[in-house]
Amino acid sequence: MTLSAARAIAVRSVSRKAPVQQQKRTIVDYLTNYPDKVAEMKKVQCAGGTLQGESNPTWTKQPSDKFVNAAGFLLASLGFTKATIAAYRLATGKGKIED
Repeated sequence: MTLSAARAIAVRSVSRKAPVQQQKRTIVDYLTNYPDKVAEMKKVQCAGGTLQGESNPTWTKQPSDKFVNAAGFLLASLGFTKATIAAYRLATGKGKIED
């Protein structure tokens, strides 16, 4: 074997590395490959022109808006009720814990 052939074999054997493994990034891949729905949502939001006003507000146009608005109304009502009860108890001195 000549010197140049020995060098070529040595270079080939040294330059072979372990195969590179791909990283598994499930959430990043999911977010990167998530379908783009901006144009579809824009059609829904812009339906009815620019004069939407009180009869057709933008915060009630999406399919999930009814549930979100109901949950918000429920939480606001619950908070207002609790605050009213607390103010009544403070004003009248009722509901105290006995020592």
